[in-house]
Amino acid sequence: MRPRAAFCERRPMRGSVYKRCACKNPATGKQYGRSCPLVARSDHGGWWFTHDVPTGQAGKRHRPAVGPFPTKEAADTALTASLAELNAGLRTETPAGLTVGQYLDDWLAGKVSLDPSTVKGYAAHIRLYLRPGLGYLRLTELRDHHVEQLYAAMRQIGRDLKGKRPSPLLTRLLEARKDDPARRRRLSPARIHSVATTLNNALNSAVKRRKIPYNPAEHVELEPARVPKPLAWTAPRVAAWVRTGRRPSKVMVWTPAQAGAFLDFVIDDRFYPVWHLVAHRALRRGEVVALGWAETDLTTATVYIRDNLPDPDELDDLDDDEWPDPKSVRGTRPISLDQQSLRVLNTWQTRQIEEQEQAGPAWIDNGRVFTHPDGHHLRPDGLSQRFGRLIDRFNKVRHEHATKGWSADHLATRHRMPVTVIEVALAFGPLPPIRFHDLRHTAASLTYLATRDLKLVSELLGHASVHFTGDTYTTLFEEVDRDAAEAVARLVPRQLLPSPIERTPETERPTSPEAEQPGASETERPGDHAVEPSSRPRVELPSLPDRQLPRPAGTEPADPQEGQPSGPHETPLGDDFGL
Repeated sequence: MRPRAAFCERRPMRGSVYKRCACKNPATGKQYGRSCPLVARSDHGGWWFTHDVPTGQAGKRHRPAVGPFPTKEAADTALTASLAELNAGLRTETPAGLTVGQYLDDWLAGKVSLDPSTVKGYAAHIRLYLRPGLGYLRLTELRDHHVEQLYAAMRQIGRDLKGKRPSPLLTRLLEARKDDPARRRRLSPARIHSVATTLNNALNSAVKRRKIPYNPAEHVELEPARVPKPLAWTAPRVAAWVRTGRRPSKVMVWTPAQAGAFLDFVIDDRFYPVWHLVAHRALRRGEVVALGWAETDLTTATVYIRDNLPDPDELDDLDDDEWPDPKSVRGTRPISLDQQSLRVLNTWQTRQIEEQEQAGPAWIDNGRVFTHPDGHHLRPDGLSQRFGRLIDRFNKVRHEHATKGWSADHLATRHRMPVTVIEVALAFGPLPPIRFHDLRHTAASLTYLATRDLKLVSELLGHASVHFTGDTYTTLFEEVDRDAAEAVARLVPRQLLPSPIERTPETERPTSPEAEQPGASETERPGDHAVEPSSRPRVELPSLPDRQLPRPAGTEPADPQEGQPSGPHETPLGDDFGL
């Protein structure tokens, strides 16, 4: 008896060529097919081929019929090419009725190793964009122009169509987003890139599993997604903002002095511990809202970041009662507290315990660190709105002092704030606006300035890559570039150095265009004489009687009648204002 082989080689697929026609049997009404009595004639019927295909999911085999071809040679050539693809593993027989939408659902169901928040993001992309845009197409019929049309329609979401009717594709996308909180918001290039990544991942998987021969979305060009890098609010940028109201970048961060002035100004605000913790330890907004006492160890001065309620821009669909994991594995991390932050949290814990005793049975015990007086959780977007209004109030105090001549005592009474807090705003310059998320960028930048340790900053932020941290934060502040310049200068050995030029009235630069006369020295150019930093004038808030102060985008005035008399007292923010 011949021993059985340890394994069996895969039997190659085989096929055959035949001739048939469409003539019908008058007795049965069915086609003759291969048995037509006239099929042997050269001018009758057409040539077809059939071949084996891999067994389907139900274990059934079938042999597809492909044709007609005008000649036997043409059918033979097509059969040879088809068998070559099958035997080389370049193609499998995908069910003819499998649509893109059905495949995406099957693909997502198989992603069992991904983080839950990543799966949630994929599901949102499929539900809001890919299924309404491409889901009706058969997977084998998907082409690059279908994908290009989808991305073009996505760019039209939230934009003025100038009287034109939306295309059927755009209509389907808008219908899918009708219940989404951000349905009117434009899609950024970064969002479209994110959806494209999901589609490419799914189609690459289809190629690997031999469901399609190539990825039709692989080479579709997209608008570049430029991630804005943080810029510091330097004195020239603050002066330009005061004049124009425009921010030089979407992502702006405060200098140490600006961050300190803000924290001093809001020291009596109910949620000062939130502002303090984010400004010092760089928590995300979702992380500080989700922080629980079970993950806060005041004995060891450590908080453990384990939960995150992401921003609406980070996930397309988000329920307030769902708590996905942090954005990455690195996002789960311990954060050490400095002594000042530890005292702030201890004081806050004592206050919360007193509020719990006062509330009695009405207290909502959700275990979170930061809550309302009744224990109710904070809303992330309300936290951002409150932050913007506090910045606006800082500048409003200065504006009222400059334009109306109100004293610190009068302003303290009007705004119901301590005089010492009012004096902080009056003694400081204009406080430029930043987003609440930029307070995290500020903390990261200040940490780098203090330590010059990228790995430490990356771990503090929970970034997945140190390279991303370095690209974002290393050249933010002038001090970093200045230290680098001095270090380079120290590396170059010198024996002779140029003598400093003494500043005299004859060598002073003209202070205005009128001062530059034709007879001026041709050898004197702008920049020949450095201006000492101490000679720069302090930027003060100018009188703005006819317009309101610039405020952060997306925020409303702290006072509905800002700029108009509204009574003897300013309406306070309140413990639950906007939250």
